[in-house]
Amino acid sequence: MPSLSALLGGIDHLFQSAGALSTSFLLEVDGLPIGRFSAVSGLQMSVEVETYAEGGENNYEHKFPGRVTWDNLVFKRGITHDNNLFNWFEMTVGPGFMLTDSFSRATAGITMLSANGRRLRSWVVQDAFPVRWKGPDFDATAEEVPTEELEVAHHGFTSVTF
Repeated sequence: MPSLSALLGGIDHLFQSAGALSTSFLLEVDGLPIGRFSAVSGLQMSVEVETYAEGGENNYEHKFPGRVTWDNLVFKRGITHDNNLFNWFEMTVGPGFMLTDSFSRATAGITMLSANGRRLRSWVVQDAFPVRWKGPDFDATAEEVPTEELEVAHHGFTSVTF
């Protein structure tokens, strides 16, 4: 049986050969592309641990899994020319919400793309909705690309490897 390091070394080689060292991340909401992002953070989950101290047993506490929590996702990218991101906001919390009088959650897909555009891995995010957008800071003397940030709340995700 191969060692864990040998297996992981094979995975590293797979991602390197696919060009995963310079990636972008595609965000799609209900199948509609929102945009490519240069950074995504918050893709994590935590399980609360509940403990029970049994009487007469002083060597340890029993530990049980509790509630699962999911952090909000934060996407960062350079400014783009399409309005899909703002259209999603409007359908969730803006004029679209006022027209339908209902709160809309979506299924979102985050896909890691290689430098040549190959899909490497995806995460399917359930019940997603935008909660914050931050536009660029305008400074004519700055030498960096103007960026925007998007924060998304959700109820969990699953992962798919291609």
